[in-house]
Amino acid sequence: MGVQFKGVRAVMKGALQLVYPPQCMGCGETVGETGALCPGCWNDTGFIVGICCDLCGAPLPDDGSRPDAAGARLSDAEGARCDECLRAARPWVRGRAALVYRGTGRPLVLALKHGDRLDIAAPLGDWLARTSAPLIAPDTLVVPVPLHLRRLFHRRYNQAELLARRIAHAHGLPLRADLLFRTRATPPQDHRPLAERFANLEGALRVRPRELPRIAGRPVLLVDDVMASGATLTAAAGALIAQGAGPVSVAVLARAVKEA
Repeated sequence: MGVQFKGVRAVMKGALQLVYPPQCMGCGETVGETGALCPGCWNDTGFIVGICCDLCGAPLPDDGSRPDAAGARLSDAEGARCDECLRAARPWVRGRAALVYRGTGRPLVLALKHGDRLDIAAPLGDWLARTSAPLIAPDTLVVPVPLHLRRLFHRRYNQAELLARRIAHAHGLPLRADLLFRTRATPPQDHRPLAERFANLEGALRVRPRELPRIAGRPVLLVDDVMASGATLTAAAGALIAQGAGPVSVAVLARAVKEA
């Protein structure tokens, strides 16, 4: 019966794709499969590959100083730091980002965050799951950065949780979507000076008391959609570490970087 049902579902899926062929996540052009990008959008998406900052995932220039045994460049430059992470104190130990927050990457993130594009959450989450593989340790808890209840009510979903769910599934890890909570509704971070961004988030995230026994000494992968200054991730990681969790690593779909 199960095999028959799967066969019927496959036929229905094929019929739907004839009527509604898969579309590029970025521009809507017809593509070969669901969750794909057309060649133009793919080329305009700043996937972060090669040498990157080990704390935030920002791409770094490859000076050729880290070849592997076969002479190829290493993509996982453990210990490398970008200028921002050299200046800022990061409470987490490692970090990765799948995309640079520009080009096609920016509208994809905004579509997921503000455009009700739940259909792109799975492929974007799968990109981040692959990118975050170097951060995975046994017994890791996957924890999304939470929304305040007021914002969650209006948006109806937490985009960070959707991404975290794909990571947890891909790596067979427990997802703790309600481990952190917002103590207050903070104003938007956009266009605020750096110091104000950190002050705005100070004390705004906490660990739920009922979760305290579960996090002691547990490695945590903290997940969010975008990292700009790192203020939100700093508040979230600080709340986890203060309650005995750790080490904490971070994974974000997109990293905002300054133009070269």
